Amino acid sequence: MLKSFLLFTLLFISRPVWASFDVNTTCTQAYKNILSFKLKAARALIDREKATHPQNSFTILLDNYYDYFYLLSTESKADYDRLKGNKSSRLDKLEDENQSSPYYNFALAEVQLQWALLNSRFGDNTTAGFAINKAYHLLQDNSKKFPAFLPDDIPLGVVSVALGALPDGALKSILNIFGIKGSLEGGINLLQNVTARLPQSAYAMYYDEAVFYTTYLQADVVNDAQAYHKMLQYTSRMDNSSLLKSYIQGYIALRTGHSTEAIGFFAKRPAGSEYQDYPYLDYLTALAKMNIQDEGATDYFNKFLQTNKGVSYIKDSYLHLGWEALLSGDVKRYNAFAQLAKNKGYTYNEKDKRALTEIAGPLYNTSLLRARLWFDGGLYDKALALLKAKDASNYTSVHDRAEYYYRLGRIYDALQQDDNALSNYQQAISTGRNTSYYFAPMSALKAGNIYEQRKDSSRAISYYNMAIAFKNHEQENNIEQRAKEGLKRLKR
Repeated sequence: MLKSFLLFTLLFISRPVWASFDVNTTCTQAYKNILSFKLKAARALIDREKATHPQNSFTILLDNYYDYFYLLSTESKADYDRLKGNKSSRLDKLEDENQSSPYYNFALAEVQLQWALLNSRFGDNTTAGFAINKAYHLLQDNSKKFPAFLPDDIPLGVVSVALGALPDGALKSILNIFGIKGSLEGGINLLQNVTARLPQSAYAMYYDEAVFYTTYLQADVVNDAQAYHKMLQYTSRMDNSSLLKSYIQGYIALRTGHSTEAIGFFAKRPAGSEYQDYPYLDYLTALAKMNIQDEGATDYFNKFLQTNKGVSYIKDSYLHLGWEALLSGDVKRYNAFAQLAKNKGYTYNEKDKRALTEIAGPLYNTSLLRARLWFDGGLYDKALALLKAKDASNYTSVHDRAEYYYRLGRIYDALQQDDNALSNYQQAISTGRNTSYYFAPMSALKAGNIYEQRKDSSRAISYYNMAIAFKNHEQENNIEQRAKEGLKRLKR
């Protein structure tokens, strides 16, 4: 009898004591503070929860969110190298937890995905590929086990869009090994759906995160014509004290031709010692100001370069400072900034890679540069008036003539004057056909978009195939992927 009692006792003691995923009030507030970039307050709440409820495994996920948003704000390679070891230790802890909770696979997947996004940001594509593969399978499994668990749809949508839109390259090659294929349309629909459903659900705390990813992907990947207006609708529910809200509003405004509005959003962003420093917002403000030729752009680029400790947008900032000098007629100062762009910064980021391409190309014609910036800023009428005062014969090089037609095509396209847009796109294709510049293939892609909107499938397919057929040019992967997405849509 005694032996049986001792055996029972030993078995009971040796059973694992499952920690819980307790998303209590403290954890909820810590999560909201992280997403608002109030990282000091979040850190204090996470540490308090660990001290009070050491078995609460949700704090492991909160720690990862903290690192993720901290690295988004600093862009620091040194911080990345210092913190990336946290991933494996957190995964080890989470893997020992209760698998019957919907947060089990979700937490594991979020840690994998957040680090994958950071890995790719710092050029570690192999690690990112393996992490995305693991996150994808965890999320697929979780959605089958817990179909009503809405938070799952946020990372699942992100992964699906990312995989569906990924251009050919190192990361896509790695993922192809696993046979993983996403769906751009399916992923964005999933994100839009979960964003709409979250506010009325038990998981409303995840709304801001859903908006963060949905708006970014709508503007940057899907190129949704309604991205700006959707953003305004989504962010109206967000707290004005959230720095994330200001970032989303300003970034999407900038990316969709609303630079004046972007400047306003950034100017009204909350400030104070409780917020994490975020120099990137000064860089975005500088871009918006330069697009509308606001003299304050230079100050914001310089402020970013002085306060930024990260690796991205340094070359691009020097390029824009060089453009400001060029527009002022100071070629010598432009050359000095071009040299700084070559020597300073890194090429992890696509914009910094393009900055080097821009510098290596011919010296920018100032009327074309000004029209380009005004177009990016949404000042379509000013850009059009500037170029209509010129003629292709005013430009001596093939590069400039091809760009002239391309810029006119883009302006008419934005003004919904489709016939004029198509005419100029065709001229850009004819002029730039035998060059390595992106004007001809991008014009083919844009013409395909117009014909697709017109329901003229045969012409749309023809232009998408034309865009794909152009090889060995700037932005080849991006243009080819977008053309392939167009063909996919038309074949359904």
